[in-house]
Formats: sequence, C-alpha cells, structure tokens
Amino acid sequence: MRRLLLDLTPLKVSVPYRRLWIGISLSGIGTHLTTVAVGLQVYDLTGSTFSVGLVGLFALAPLVALGLYGGAIVDAYDRRRVVIVSSTGLLLVAAGFAVQAWADLGHVWLLYALVAVQNGFFAVNSPARTAIIPRLLPGPLLPAANALGSMSMSLGLTIGPLLAGVLIDSVGYGWTYSIEAVLLTVALTTLLALPPMPPQGTVRRAGLRSVLEGLSYLRTRPNVRMTFLVDLCAMVLAMPRVLFPAVAAAVLGGGPTTVGILVAGMAAGSFLAGLFSGPLGHVRRQGLAVVVAVIVWGLAVVAFGLVLVAVPGPENGGAHWALWPAVLCIALAGAADTVSAVFRMTILQAATPDELRGRLQGVFIVVVAGGPRLGDLVLGSLAELSGEAWAAVLGGLACIVIVSALAVTQRRFVRYDARHPEP
Repeated sequence: MRRLLLDLTPLKVSVPYRRLWIGISLSGIGTHLTTVAVGLQVYDLTGSTFSVGLVGLFALAPLVALGLYGGAIVDAYDRRRVVIVSSTGLLLVAAGFAVQAWADLGHVWLLYALVAVQNGFFAVNSPARTAIIPRLLPGPLLPAANALGSMSMSLGLTIGPLLAGVLIDSVGYGWTYSIEAVLLTVALTTLLALPPMPPQGTVRRAGLRSVLEGLSYLRTRPNVRMTFLVDLCAMVLAMPRVLFPAVAAAVLGGGPTTVGILVAGMAAGSFLAGLFSGPLGHVRRQGLAVVVAVIVWGLAVVAFGLVLVAVPGPENGGAHWALWPAVLCIALAGAADTVSAVFRMTILQAATPDELRGRLQGVFIVVVAGGPRLGDLVLGSLAELSGEAWAAVLGGLACIVIVSALAVTQRRFVRYDARHPEP
C-alpha cells in the first residue's frame, strides 16, 4: 500500500524545498480563491459568460509577454530574489482586489486590469519557483517533487474555490479577497528563508536575445516541444471552468457554492491522483503516459457535457441528480491532468540544462497558465453559440482528435524512455 501513496522524501531530505513547498501551497490557495471570486464578481456585474471569458483574455497577454521575458530574468538573476520580489507584487495586487471590493466600486474594467497585473507577476514568479526545485533536490527525486507540486496545486484548487463559494455567500467579496492577501503574506515569509541561488553556467543578460535563445533550444527539442503541444490542446480546447458560473445558475439551479463544488471536484480528482502517485516514479514510457492522460481528460470533459445535456432544467428537478455525476466527471479530468502534469514537468526538467531552465519554465508557464485563459475565451465564445453543455462536448472531442493525431505523427515522444531521456 505504501508504494501507492505519495512519496514524501523530497520534504524530508531538503528543508529549503519544504519551505518552498509550503509557500507555494499557501499562495496556491489564495490564487485559486481569487480566480473563482473574480469570475463570480464579473458574472454578478454583467450576467454574461462571455464577459467571464474575457477575464482569460486580459490574463493571457501579460502571461505570454512576461512569461517568456520572466524566464530570461530567472536565468540572469538570483532566483531567490526574483521569487521574493514577484511574490511581493502578487501580495500588492491581492490588496488591490480587496480595496475595490470593500469600496464597492463595481467596475468590470478594474477587475480586468487587476487580473492583467496579477498574471504579469505570476508569469515571473512561477518559472522562478519551478526552476529552483532542481537546485534543491537530486534528479531521481524530481518525479516525487513534481507529484508533491501537483498535490500542492490540488490543495489550492480544492480549498480555494470552496472557500470562495462559502465566503462570497456568507461575508461577501471584501473578506474573500482580504483572506487571499493574508495567505500571500504568510507565504512570503516562508520564501524569505530560502538560500541565495545565483545563476549557474553561461549567464545571459535578460532581453530579447536571451528569450530567443531559449525558444531556439525548444525548436530543436521535439520531445520537450510535444509536452507543450498536448497540454495546449487540453487547456485551449477542453478547459470547462469558464462554463461553471452559467452551469451552476442556469442548468443546476445553484449559485456560488455550486461553482465552488464544481471547481473543487476537479481539484479533488487531482488530489487523489497525487495521493496515490507512488507508482508514477516507476513509469518509463512517460511520453505515452502523457498522451493517454490527456485523452482521458478529453473523454471526461465530453462526459461532463453529456451529463448537462441530459438535464431538463432546474425547474424540472434536474439539479437534484445532475450535480454529483457532473462533479465525478470533472474529478476524473482532474486526476488525468495531474498524471499528465507530473510527467510533462519531469521530461522538461530532465532534458534542460540549468542555465536554460528559467527560460524553458517561462515557456511552460505561458502554456500551462496561458492555455486555460485562452480556453476560457474559446469555450466562453462557443457557449454563447451552442450553450454550455454542448461547448464542453465539442471541446472535449476536439482535444481527443488532435492529441491522437499528434501521437501518431510524433512517435519519438510516444517512445520516450525515462531511463534514457532524449529532449
């Protein structure tokens, strides 16, 4: 049974990694709390799923621009300093969310602006945190560390949305955003204890040339490139979270708490996959595992949409039976996403030299964080045309078809062997 459970060795052997993991976990709870709160506040102000989808567009531009440039910053400067400065920026933005809520300003454009600034800081912060990990742990512990990272993300996705739904229903947006600020303050104190981490190897000045060097490396590494492509398919075509506010209100007859349950369902699946991630460290065909996991993700999203298609409407009692089957489908998707994420991150870390890790992690964050934001816009727009249920079905099917085609054309990735990693 122990072999099935999450490997805690990285937390035991490295105190700095343990501090980093605690900080990431706390900030993850706060970030996901705010993500749900912003979506709900925009929907409350506009009543439009498309407007909620625009949140993704305003997040995407800074993620793309600063994700790439932020990776170059990570490779050029002390990574501890980069993490602390960007975490301080995130804390200040959290305070901005709280102030606009307490002042009851009610401006959608202000929410969009805060989201843009928040994601700009996140685009620098996340590559720095991830690039630190291989400096704190030996290579054989990276899969376990990535599983712990997925577990941390799952905790944030579980606790954050549930807190958001309950807090918004009970005490309003002001207290909800304020709690995020408190969590980020505590997380910042844990990061202050990290040791200095000056750049290693050939140090390039942060700038366009440095960014292009990282992209050039990616262009010549097909296995690393495929980890990005398959995740883009999943996140852009089949990330259903933008549908949750309308699904909760118009299909399931619920409100903010129902949205929190749906988002937390995905996180619960991720949490369970992380909890029983012990065998993942023994998987050799990691590329094949990524492809299978992403296809399962697509199938789960299709099933979620079909459950919603079968609902006659909350006025006819549909909400009484549809919520938990929908949550089960979302949980399966979350579990598949965790398996995919563990192996994608491990392939990236194993194939990239330290002096390029920041830049490649910058590309990674553009894909991982920017993809869902673009997906919010894609499925939000599709929902306006076909309805929320069919948007999920069509998006999931598109994901399955394109990932399957990529697997057929990129056989080297499917044959990727963890014992003999080739970028």
